[in-house]
Amino acid sequence: MKFSIKNENPGKQRSDCVVVGIFETRVLTKAAKTLDKNANGYISGILNNGDMEGKAGSTLLLHNVPNTICRRVLLVGLGKKSELRDREYRNVVQAAFKAIHKTGASDVILFLTEDPVKNREITWKISHTVIMAMESVYRSDQLKSKHEDDKRHLRKIALSMTSRADSAVCEKALQWGIATAHGMNLTKDLGNLPPNVCTPTYLAELAKNMAKTYKLKATVLEQKDMEKLGMGSLLSVARGSSQPAKLIILEYWGRNKKEKPFVLVGKGVTFDTGGISLKPAAEMDEMKYDMCGAASVFGTITAIVQMRLPINVVGIIPATENMPGGNATKPGDIVTSMSGQTIEILNTDAEGRLILCDALTYAERYEPEVVIDIATLTGACVIALGHIASGLLSNDEELAMELLKASEQAADRAWRLPLWDDYQEQLRSNFADMANIGGRAAGTITASCFLSRFTKKYRWAHLDIAGTAWESGKKKGATGRPVPLLTQFLTTRAAKKGPIIKT
Repeated sequence: MKFSIKNENPGKQRSDCVVVGIFETRVLTKAAKTLDKNANGYISGILNNGDMEGKAGSTLLLHNVPNTICRRVLLVGLGKKSELRDREYRNVVQAAFKAIHKTGASDVILFLTEDPVKNREITWKISHTVIMAMESVYRSDQLKSKHEDDKRHLRKIALSMTSRADSAVCEKALQWGIATAHGMNLTKDLGNLPPNVCTPTYLAELAKNMAKTYKLKATVLEQKDMEKLGMGSLLSVARGSSQPAKLIILEYWGRNKKEKPFVLVGKGVTFDTGGISLKPAAEMDEMKYDMCGAASVFGTITAIVQMRLPINVVGIIPATENMPGGNATKPGDIVTSMSGQTIEILNTDAEGRLILCDALTYAERYEPEVVIDIATLTGACVIALGHIASGLLSNDEELAMELLKASEQAADRAWRLPLWDDYQEQLRSNFADMANIGGRAAGTITASCFLSRFTKKYRWAHLDIAGTAWESGKKKGATGRPVPLLTQFLTTRAAKKGPIIKT
């Protein structure tokens, strides 16, 4: 799919379809007015006949509009002008592409990005229109013997405006949207793959292939390497599986290597049975998504590489399965982490924190600017925040505020939860330095308190994406979140650092 930006008169576009917006009640946008004027009032006449009110998400497809050279005109309802916010805008764009895909249009020109959206600049609208367009054609059917009949012919999309805008800024926003969408697609692809395909070894090979494609540095630590490093916590999770665990490191150096990198740590449990603390059978298939934290690291690095961001980023992915077996870790076992701290494992289904803690300790060697871990960590986060917002916890106030701001800008919401020392008492163990669970109360917070014990040497934030990484039911599949949030955060940070100073 190809994207471009234009500044044109909507009535003079040679295209399969021109898309313009209509506000309630039958109020024409600037582009719609121009088109209507060229058509001698044809559009306003149809609206006055009651064919469309302009309700948000409604659409009306017109053919043979007078004095136009486009094959179709699609009217899209924007709702009340005063109520058009980012969420509503995204829903409107989604509705527009749904209608377009029902036609035979292969190229489309959209006049939606200059319509006013509360507290959003035109650059935001460009970026998110691209993301929604890419999402509208995404599908995960590569493993089906027969692909479903795809009637979607759309190949070219032009985002157009009737007024002039800063072309360089708009083009940058366009590229941000394209790169972010590509990163989201990779994240979704990985999440949707079955666990017999997407194994720790598969992720390790992906990292190596990405390194070749994008000229990155990939390192894969095997079991013997992790044993030498003392990663007893990570390896304890892998004991029940025949699949070897991997610690995958992917490095992108967009600036001088003397500058501290941003480290992303992604939970990569490629399938989670719960181990000896076995999960219920119902919906256990969805535990293939327990590596979506790892997938989002791959996706985010893909996005920043495609944008060539002047920033240093290191992705660290502890990858393993969590399986029951004769050699599996048992409740009551005590293991020693890479940090030297001992952990009493009271529940083997609280395995994400066990692999993350060693990866977080490994991150120290990079003397990072900040570390952000991303994990489908706790069901408690789904209970607390549902499927709307990711949970955010941090040991640094400024970093937390930056991530919250990035989440709002990216329309990839996060909500901050407390990380007070009062909760640490729940992790007390009579036999080790800590237990790996803190009971039912405040499960998301105590899981983060556990991780915080391994992040004393740097600024750190944790994103719990258990409720946002995938959807269940008829729309079952990975969402690609929080790639937009992370990409926005790193883009903003790269801009703050300014141009690269050659030495």
